[in-house]
Amino acid sequence: MARLLLAVYAVLTAYATLYPMDGWRDAGVPAFAYLGAPWPRYVTRFDVAVNVLGYMPFGFLAVAALQPRLRGVPAFAVATGAAIALSLCLEALQSYLPARIASNLDVLCNLAGAAIGAVLGLRFARWPLKDGPIGRLRHRAFLPGTAVDIGLVLIALWLFTQLNPGMLLFGAGDLRSYLEVSDAQGRRPEFFILIEALVGAANLTAVGLLFSALSATRAGLRLRLIALLVVALAVKTAAFAIVMRAQDVLAWLTPGAEIGLVAGLAAALAAVALPRAAQFALAAMLIMAATVLVNLAPPNPYLTASFKVWQQGHFLNFNGLTRLVSALWPFAALGYLTFLAARRPLSP
Repeated sequence: MARLLLAVYAVLTAYATLYPMDGWRDAGVPAFAYLGAPWPRYVTRFDVAVNVLGYMPFGFLAVAALQPRLRGVPAFAVATGAAIALSLCLEALQSYLPARIASNLDVLCNLAGAAIGAVLGLRFARWPLKDGPIGRLRHRAFLPGTAVDIGLVLIALWLFTQLNPGMLLFGAGDLRSYLEVSDAQGRRPEFFILIEALVGAANLTAVGLLFSALSATRAGLRLRLIALLVVALAVKTAAFAIVMRAQDVLAWLTPGAEIGLVAGLAAALAAVALPRAAQFALAAMLIMAATVLVNLAPPNPYLTASFKVWQQGHFLNFNGLTRLVSALWPFAALGYLTFLAARRPLSP
């Protein structure tokens, strides 16, 4: 699990660092010239914090991924070495992007964040192992095997997509910005409410079915599913808290979202009683339907102005990352469900 998460996190870090990856050109200077450049003239606390915090999970996951082969100082050295190598290469690639500025300070902040994460990893890296509390919970609640670990990573990425406040509730799969397709216009409010309710209900039910198919036991399954929903809504609320006023953190709870939540939770709690093969098929159909619907949804004018800061300010890179993961998630989930359906049945 730690190795899978480390690989996914490295890819996401690379995308966020190089976003928007447009206008590649050779500036006529060596790629690593930034290492000898003067200290950046303008440094903000926000940029320093982001670069430190961004690499802390990398250091932690790198140490966890090395367990139990490497521990202590060797694990710390390998984790920080991998982080510095990744940071140096990504900053060098930024030299070819007109919208990005390679910085030696960023590398130092990344190294500091990875070192902090690695120290935390040395202290808590055993938690995800089989004899650790997280490991015991994982093996007690879910089926064994790498294939199941991949599914759990997919669910974690689904939670990550909720950090983008600009999308419909659970509305992954919006491809219009990548295909340069204009948003739907001229629709009545009832149409938007219907679309949002259907998208939310379908995706919530699909994720619930995926969660159920990976579970080792039906005992307590519905309670765990409700807990997953609570975490997803907490992440959604946190995303709104970042970009909106305190009194508007529940602006995502629109009439369509309310209907979708109630209908989706009821459907998910009922559908988990289905056989696993039926769960795979139904989850795949619901994901496909929700992906089509989310690309038909008109924009919500109430939120457009509020998200301008999110999309154009300090969170530009993070916004691009969450949009990409959100756009790709349904297709990754469909491929995964197809893989599970084609292999031997999962068994405890």
